Amino acid sequence: MSENLANESTRRRLNSRQADTVRGLTEAAVEELRSAGYSGMTVRNVASRAGVAPATAYTYFSSKNHLIAEVFWRRLQALPPVADEPREVHARVRGVLREVALLVADEASLALACTNAMLGDDPDVQHLRVRIGMGIRDRLSAALGDDGDDDVLNALEFAWIGAMVHAGMGYTTYDRVAERLTSTADLILSRRG
Repeated sequence: MSENLANESTRRRLNSRQADTVRGLTEAAVEELRSAGYSGMTVRNVASRAGVAPATAYTYFSSKNHLIAEVFWRRLQALPPVADEPREVHARVRGVLREVALLVADEASLALACTNAMLGDDPDVQHLRVRIGMGIRDRLSAALGDDGDDDVLNALEFAWIGAMVHAGMGYTTYDRVAERLTSTADLILSRRG
């Protein structure tokens, strides 16, 4: 995880002790989701699991949706940079779409919670949603390299967003979405002018 991410939150820069508290809360949130699910999760229970007072948790996270969105953001930021290698563009784009589709695939309760959280209207979630969207856009842009244009980038972005909502609604699995996104990317890339 990058040093900047460890010392940054949605609301402010963190010292090392605060960064440890935030990290503990995000880890406890995943554990709480595993045991209680999205509907049973509360910031109070996450705080208890992390060994901090609820008021401390609310110092960093305005809501459970904010906390869950932070988990997703941190996982996205922990991905290695898109490799600047001579692989074919299709392979680079497929790789990026697959890795972002699978960020939460191995944890069904977290995946469901992320879908719910990201659609919320909490201002801190909205802020993270923009950061997450820009992070995904930057990864796709890096994968496209000099071969990218805004129309292709927008189409790939919309494909990813639609696929995540589709999986989040339970219509398919995140593993299946990752497979379908790779073929969608091939279709988009093969049709560009």
